[in-house]
Amino acid sequence: MSAPASVFPRLEPLLPSVSKPIQYVGGELNSTVKKWDCAPEGETVRWALMYPDAYEVGLPNQGVQILYEVLNERDWIVAERTYSVWPDMEAVLRAGDAQGPIPQFTVDAHRPVRSFDVFGLSFSTELGYTNMLTALDLAGIPLHAADRTDEDPVVLAGGHAAFNPEPIADFLDAAVLGDGEEVVLAISEVVRDWKAEGRPAGEMGSGRDELLRRLAVSGNIYVPRFHDVTYAADGSIEAVVPNRPGIPHRVRKHTLMDLDAWPYPAKPLVPLAETVHERFSVEIFRGCTRGCRFCQAGMITRPVRERSIETIGAMVENGIRKSGFEEVGLLSLSSADHTEIGEVAKGLADRYEGSNVSLSLPSTRVDAFNISLANEFSRNGRRSGLTFAPEGGSERMRKVINKMVTEEDLIRTVAAAYSHGWRQVKLYFMVGLPTETDEDVLQVADLARKVIAKGREVTGHNDIRCTVSIGGFVPKPHTPFQWAAQLDVETTDERLRKLRDTVRADKKFARAIGFRYHDGKPGVIEGLLSRGDRRVGAVIEQVWRDGGRFDGWSEHFSYDRWIAAAESALAGTGVDLDWFTTRERGYDEVLPWDHLDSGLDKDWLWADWEDALDPDSIDVEDCRWTPCYDCGVCPEMNTEIQVGPTGKTLLPLSVV
Repeated sequence: MSAPASVFPRLEPLLPSVSKPIQYVGGELNSTVKKWDCAPEGETVRWALMYPDAYEVGLPNQGVQILYEVLNERDWIVAERTYSVWPDMEAVLRAGDAQGPIPQFTVDAHRPVRSFDVFGLSFSTELGYTNMLTALDLAGIPLHAADRTDEDPVVLAGGHAAFNPEPIADFLDAAVLGDGEEVVLAISEVVRDWKAEGRPAGEMGSGRDELLRRLAVSGNIYVPRFHDVTYAADGSIEAVVPNRPGIPHRVRKHTLMDLDAWPYPAKPLVPLAETVHERFSVEIFRGCTRGCRFCQAGMITRPVRERSIETIGAMVENGIRKSGFEEVGLLSLSSADHTEIGEVAKGLADRYEGSNVSLSLPSTRVDAFNISLANEFSRNGRRSGLTFAPEGGSERMRKVINKMVTEEDLIRTVAAAYSHGWRQVKLYFMVGLPTETDEDVLQVADLARKVIAKGREVTGHNDIRCTVSIGGFVPKPHTPFQWAAQLDVETTDERLRKLRDTVRADKKFARAIGFRYHDGKPGVIEGLLSRGDRRVGAVIEQVWRDGGRFDGWSEHFSYDRWIAAAESALAGTGVDLDWFTTRERGYDEVLPWDHLDSGLDKDWLWADWEDALDPDSIDVEDCRWTPCYDCGVCPEMNTEIQVGPTGKTLLPLSVV
């Protein structure tokens, strides 16, 4: 296969006509451009990796950066990146030049995406689905997997949203569940072997079909076309079963067990244009067993696997040196839960004291926060606001969601923060949680008032601020709340209005409390996409054909467009938007993702859902520090919790 021509000579004259043209140019520090044929005998495997959002959101994405680097380290693999183009660039590409339309391209060597072997998309949110269709269409790849030929790449989805890929099953060739570092290399080896054998055809007479069969029989790659879905008279799923021999009934997630052996990104990409995160990020551990019942990320990434303090220190030092970033974020689902976070914080603060390097801990639980930790992270004088997530406004709601944070915990923590010089605290809550009442939501205002009052008391100053941020609860697959009814838009908006009016009516505290929220409309559409089945694919396609793009951006999202598409595309199916969103499920119902194995035992999830509804149930503790709660992950996935302490310390290095 000859190397495809770069589209940049055609693209460059058109760049002045679009906003932020720099995002399409490429050439970032630490980016990689390799020869098209970097392996002998036509065995090169080529990946186009995409985060389906704008460059400013997609480039900092940790997952794509890691896979980009892991793949390119192999001398027989070419990996390049592509991102969603803004509507103005989409129009430019479609209009093209004298040679015709310009296809979706990579930013590394500006090669057409359709020329690659695998087109891998990482979905952290379902609202990126319409952007995927735009990229496929611009690339000249048929939208529907059934229409693709041997000349088209394998379209592969990963990321958290891939744990229920059924709404986009018509558009996907395959999906991967879980950690990607090892599985992308395994996929690459299957592709390489197939190409080395001359791209043999399978029983169905297609080389593409044979390649997908080889991926599917491993039990680790989900190929939707090899599973048939049947529906019962009431509209529910009757069964999801393989439609050919050798295809497993259930597809398992991947779990990377030794994070120290995979210290990526080692060459972090430095953006040319402004992005949402201007920092170098190190994932200090993966997984969470706190057991918050709404949290899909915590459930599907079990078990907890910590990086050692030495690896964290080496990654930070290397990342700063290779990138020039002056902020380092220590990332995880709850970073202060790392068993040696105190030693990590002190070691890094000692190492970089007096330099321009600042440290941040973006994710902190109220009950894991302490002032000594916060002081270490602000030692270089950069003291940002503190963010905590009680999630539920009332003690009762926090018990329902298994968020074991009491009002006393929160008040004690913010009092310590205010007394040590912080002046601003942000609190994050959700509205629409199971069993929630108006009174539960209104207690958010009461809690914010108490936080302000305590801050004024301990500091003797009135310049205390508390920002309340409200998000809508969306039930997610593979969580105890996967059976829950989602709150309808009207009730969500009414509760938010009552809360806003309550905050504003308090003359003593209103000016000190910031109030940020989104209405309930995007959340309901996210709910449709998160728990939908294959019938929802027609809705997504209709929205896209009607102009839907960048649905995760409020200025581009159109609720009316989604409602119209749902009414049209679901007509005659016996189900509608409410059926997918505001309806509670029962234990016996076959869920669209039941054939996809996250390791979690369904009976355990159901028991936890029942506990959430039982006011007399006990809290589910973190299994890192207690006996096993039999969620099923460790025996099912042949994994185990990996935590310290190691007893090691991080020696300071001289700053150059």
